[in-house]
Amino acid sequence: MPYQSGNIAIRGRLLWFAADPAVESEAAAVKYLEDGVVLIKDGVIAEVGEGPALSRRLPAGVPLVDHRPHLVMPGFIDPHLHMPQTQVIASYGAELMEWLQKYTFPEEMRYGDSAVAEAAARFLFDTLAANGTTTAGVYCTSHQISAEVFFHEAERRNLRMVAGKVMMDRNAPPGLLDTPETGYEQSKELIAAWHGRGRLEYAITPRFAPTSTEAQLEATASLAREFPDLHIQTHLSENAAEIAYVAAAFPWSKDYTDVYERYGLVRPKALFGHCIHLSERERAALAEKGATAVFCPTSNLFLGSGLYDLTASRRAGLKTGIATDIGGGTSYSMLTTAAEGYKVLALKGQKLPAFEAFHMMTVGNALAMGLADKIGSLEAGMEADLVILDSRATEPLRRRMERVETLEEELFALMILGDERTTVATYAAGRRIYDRYMARSTLAPKLDQMPYKTVDSGGASQQ
Repeated sequence: MPYQSGNIAIRGRLLWFAADPAVESEAAAVKYLEDGVVLIKDGVIAEVGEGPALSRRLPAGVPLVDHRPHLVMPGFIDPHLHMPQTQVIASYGAELMEWLQKYTFPEEMRYGDSAVAEAAARFLFDTLAANGTTTAGVYCTSHQISAEVFFHEAERRNLRMVAGKVMMDRNAPPGLLDTPETGYEQSKELIAAWHGRGRLEYAITPRFAPTSTEAQLEATASLAREFPDLHIQTHLSENAAEIAYVAAAFPWSKDYTDVYERYGLVRPKALFGHCIHLSERERAALAEKGATAVFCPTSNLFLGSGLYDLTASRRAGLKTGIATDIGGGTSYSMLTTAAEGYKVLALKGQKLPAFEAFHMMTVGNALAMGLADKIGSLEAGMEADLVILDSRATEPLRRRMERVETLEEELFALMILGDERTTVATYAAGRRIYDRYMARSTLAPKLDQMPYKTVDSGGASQQ
């Protein structure tokens, strides 16, 4: 039975962003209601207002879930992760190219089996929901069935997801290789079947230049021309050995980015994972064509790849998202990811203030993915994907909050000390897809055992 869109009202401390705090003042960028209500109709935000007033005039029969004193925010958005790497995460001691050969490719070989892909998709969606993540940019494997299974499960849960079948025709085990022709044909079949179906979008997904011949990149270019509005996702400039390989394999190229430029893959809604070792020319080219760099701090640290330069990207006008990159990345939590991003930038002599970090995790990543007209905000007309956060979820957080005096201080402590334990509930299209109190028991607790209440507009208790 598919999940349906919800009609519901949610009350709590509402927080979202109307502009980038790195560019605009706090007053212009940060939207905060100490006691607010989000009214949701058919999975879309219908109205946002002050809690006392809006709660008194809710439509008859609409349940009101009171999450006070918790924070209510747009759901987190993760623009770069790999579904088949949920059992590769935390594999010991290798840099990127060895890590792929030793751990990742052998694991991905299993995903021609639909049962393996189904189990991974269920685990991934459950885990993302537990971490407050409602949208992701996802790499499946080169097996067409892996993408079909992913989309089927995402549709069942009514999630806003972007994903694609990986295309690669060299430098991997034979069981993982497609060809320029099959990669093109299977991608077109998946686009026809799934793109625009429900809340799903397809991403043209060449893994990266080292695993695609020029013939396959030509086929990818054909897809890009035929589907100019689709996302493109791939990797760029993550590791020194990778960059050296690209220079040797494509001797005509000015640099790594030039390979993707030649095949028309640098454009709006093109998501380039990592982008650590870019030249000024490359940043300028990506920015000029409206592409996005995706900062993956836990992965870059774990694999020893390097430190992302946010200041240089901003100076070039290059959009930057922030992502977990599971399973090179080491946490499904966007809070933990942002905390590690703060440390990476500190090593570069740069800063990531709390408001900027939470902007990146929500509407900033929506902008980076070209989805800001749909998700990332609590404005009327947006899809109702929400996360409820408890900034006193653990003893260390509770103790820290005793000294917190401002919202920004609270958010910074939540980012540095928080993880999935801070997620109270997660909503997708107005339907609750995760609840930490229910998740702790094999039997859902009774309403009167819940730490928050649900009432309808007439005041009667609701399940």
